[in-house]
Amino acid sequence: MFIGKTAGKSHDRVPPNQKVTTGFPVLHYGDVPEYTDLATQWDLRIFGLVEQEVTLSYEQILALPSTQVTNDIHCVTGWSKLDNVWEGVAAEELVKLVKIKPEAKYVMLHAEQGWTANMPLSDFLTPGNLFAYKHNGEVLAPDHGYPLRFVIPHLYFWKSAKWVRGIEFMDKDRQGFWEKNGYHMYGDPWKEQRFAWD
Repeated sequence: MFIGKTAGKSHDRVPPNQKVTTGFPVLHYGDVPEYTDLATQWDLRIFGLVEQEVTLSYEQILALPSTQVTNDIHCVTGWSKLDNVWEGVAAEELVKLVKIKPEAKYVMLHAEQGWTANMPLSDFLTPGNLFAYKHNGEVLAPDHGYPLRFVIPHLYFWKSAKWVRGIEFMDKDRQGFWEKNGYHMYGDPWKEQRFAWD
């Protein structure tokens, strides 16, 4: 399946106080994880307010129906990168593997080294969001989230967690890593929701 967006004038696609880059800046906290054997070092756990937890291997992720999306991404530090092509598994496809309980209203993504990112369930399930393993036709580079990163383009890019290891469904919102360190709980780039006081 291909989900695309109509290319418009770039200034119509760039939020306030962002500058377009053709590069792909690398920003993260902590070390880049290294994997020598994904079969023994990596899995993805889906848990929390679900009827039954599921843990998937990388091979099982690759075996799921894949999708390709094209979108623009916007970093809270001020850069935007247009027309990114991602390939991976749609968020709604992964949700089919578990039955989410009715009281689930929020999602916490868990990544390597204790990194977390929170968001409302409705935002998590927005069409076009996916767990990507490729960017612009190439397998993700380690510093961009290999083997799997979430992509949620309508929020600032810190919400697109790298090195994802878990998806937790919750009834109440909790602060993720950057939110505990002063970033906005939601992070809408068009409203410049960069920090907690914005």
